[in-house]
Amino acid sequence: MHNFNYSRAASVADAAAKLKASEDPKLLAGGMTLLPTLKNRLAQPSDLIDLAKIDALRGVSVEGKEVVVKAMTQHAVVAASDDARKAIPALAVLAGGIGDPAVRHRGTAGGSIANSDPAADYPAAVLGLDAVVETNERKIAADDFFRGLFETALNPGEIITAVRFKVPDAAHYLKFRHPASGYAVVGVMVARYGSKVRVAVTGAGPCAFRVKEMEAALEKSFAPASVANIKIPAEGLLGDIHCSAEYRAHLVNVYARRCVEALAK
Repeated sequence: MHNFNYSRAASVADAAAKLKASEDPKLLAGGMTLLPTLKNRLAQPSDLIDLAKIDALRGVSVEGKEVVVKAMTQHAVVAASDDARKAIPALAVLAGGIGDPAVRHRGTAGGSIANSDPAADYPAAVLGLDAVVETNERKIAADDFFRGLFETALNPGEIITAVRFKVPDAAHYLKFRHPASGYAVVGVMVARYGSKVRVAVTGAGPCAFRVKEMEAALEKSFAPASVANIKIPAEGLLGDIHCSAEYRAHLVNVYARRCVEALAK
């Protein structure tokens, strides 16, 4: 691990100021990705700015028809939140299935979303639940946020402060879980908003994405048969020692159908 300057931010404004004053800074949330990256010398930041002491970045609440998750809220807190469980049970289930207990008690919602790891669960919730990502500068719609592998719409120095998940009529999340890490080899969230349906996928591609063809079919008839014959192209999907691109494409269809089956009961 290379040398770096470490500091704790007292507020979001303080963190933004420290970012601006540093040569090549990184924000430290839960550190579930950043710390291993530093240990393996895959990043060499000049400064680490720790957000852990900013109480304003913690908490889960319901505001109107939105569940608001502050950026530094740990996955375990979201999973145990009565507000999340009542308003969007699928969100609590998703958070409760992330990684292992150590990851769930250290990893944060904002950190996961900002990192845009292809195997992360939260991006499926952001897209599936038509969320709005709030930062210290603006509000970013879910469909505009994820750009590619570890790439988002965040500008340099921009800090996620909260995520606003829109409460659906119903939603369900399922994933093909990696047996060792617990991360999503493929994860699918299906959410219904009146006559509209959103189908979001994580784990399969370089970043989370929606399946518009499935959404259109389900809006005509919300039944597993509506998506059973929709083929997901393997081109552009991830392939590795755990799962080929072709099998990931197959899994997207399988888990989308299972989500619809659960919601159609």
